[in-house]
This record gives sequence, C-alpha cells and structure tokens, in this order.
Amino acid sequence: MHPAVSVIFFTVASGAGFGLIFLLGLGFPVGDGALRAFIVSLAGGGLAVAGLLASTFHLGHPERAWRALSQWRSSWLSREGIAAIVTLCLFGLYALVWMWSGARPVLLGVLVALGAATTVFTTAMIYAQLRTVPQWKTRLTPAVYMSFALASGWLLASALGNHASPEPWGIALVALAWAVKWAWWVRGGRARLSDAGSTPETATGLGFIGKVRLLERPHSGENYLTRDMVHVIGRKHARTLRVLALLLGAGVPVAILTITALTGAPAPVNLLAALSMLLGLLAERWLFFAEAQHAVSLYYGKR
Repeated sequence: MHPAVSVIFFTVASGAGFGLIFLLGLGFPVGDGALRAFIVSLAGGGLAVAGLLASTFHLGHPERAWRALSQWRSSWLSREGIAAIVTLCLFGLYALVWMWSGARPVLLGVLVALGAATTVFTTAMIYAQLRTVPQWKTRLTPAVYMSFALASGWLLASALGNHASPEPWGIALVALAWAVKWAWWVRGGRARLSDAGSTPETATGLGFIGKVRLLERPHSGENYLTRDMVHVIGRKHARTLRVLALLLGAGVPVAILTITALTGAPAPVNLLAALSMLLGLLAERWLFFAEAQHAVSLYYGKR
C-alpha cells in the first residue's frame, strides 16, 4: 500500500507521546518542580495531539473527522478517537495537579496510563483487524505498536526529565521492541493473500471455470486504488530501509544509552537517542505500509 506521510507521522508521534504519558501516569521519576512537570507533560501531550491532528489530513474531509466518534460500536478508528480524547483530558487534569501541588495522584495516574495503553492498542487494531492485508492481520501488530511506544516514550522521559535513570532498562526496552518487530518482519515475509483465502479466483468469482489470469486492467488510467492500494516496493529498497531503520532505531539509541551508563553523562544526552529512534521508526512505519499487500491488488494481476 502507498505510505501516506500524515499517517506515518501520526502513528510514530502519537505512539511516542502516549508512551511518555503512560510512563508519567505510572510515576516515572523526572525530577521536582512545576517547570519540569510542565516541560515533560507538554512533550507527551504535544506529540500525542500533533500526531492525532496529522491523521486528519489523510481524510477526504478533515472537517468531518468528529463524525467518526459515533461509530465506536464497530470501528477501531472511532474507539481510538474516543480513547485519545478521554486520555488527554485525564492527563491534562493530572498535569495540572502535578504542577500546582507537586503531587502525582496515584489513582488518576493509573487511569491515565491505562488510557494511553488503550489508545495505542486501538491505533494498532485499525490495521491488525484487516483480513484484506495478511501482513497486518496478526497479534504481533499491536505488540509492535505498543512496544515501540513504550521504548520511545522511555527515551523521551529519561531525557526530558533530566533525572538519572537506569539505562539498562532503556536498552532492554529498545531491544525488546525491535525483537518483536523482527518477528513481525519474519512472519510478514511469509504472509500471502492466499492465507486469508483471497485469490484472483475468489476475487472475481470465476474460480468455478478454472485458473484466472489478467488479460487487461479494469481501467486504463490511474485512480485511488492503483495509487494507494496497489503499491510495489523493490526488494533492494526494502532491505536498505530496514537497515536504516535498525541502525537509527536500535543501533544508535543503544550505543548512546551505553555511553551514558558508562561515562555518567547527563540524562539530556538521551534526547539524541530518542530523536534517532523516532527517525528509525519513521523508516520502519514507511515499510509497514509500503510492503503491505491489499487484496484489491488481485484485480490487477497480483498473485
């Protein structure tokens, strides 16, 4: 499928933002003072809101985005929107209490953390529910989204909080996230449209005649389907982007965390690790969409 810049930015930015909010809700130590609380809270809430706003640019009519909230019974997109709004409202209240009194209410913090985790899960389920894209239809998809949100959120929290934190935890979270992603890549490389029962024969309903092959495209010009649903990326480019994603998303952050732990460098150095991981996740998320095969491609000769 064709990667949309708005959706890529949305999933990466909101994931990091809600990952940071999750950790703050659970009481991640970031130092004392109203200013420190404001900076860290602004980073988490700002990334989450920026990502959600970016997602509306992928809609044909962004001004009607609010209508999606009414379909919560059947739509993961609607559930995501509701979960995000509730979580951000609770987090806003949590941040105000924190800045005003210096206290971090435990019960409210747990609700904030639960809401953040739920929001990231619902985002992942928008894709994991789709039988038409076999690479996405797996429990590993929510695991990837949630593990990356936690790892990137930890890096941001450790850097912006300017508070000494055990770097081995950060290394473990980054390694775990990419291990889950590697398992997703292995499984995705084996996934085929036929695994979901989709073939040119089932797509056209002509399987009773015999094997179906394309004689001519359904239409001569380009349209939404051919631009967004039938996207092909070369294996060479895919390998290059995977290496880039692993280097920026895993190699550089782990190296920086290791140096910080060994040399006693100040915590803000971890901000470089956070920014590097976010860049790596942009490449990873681009591949997430570019390598996906949608069932509609069967109408265009894909097997």
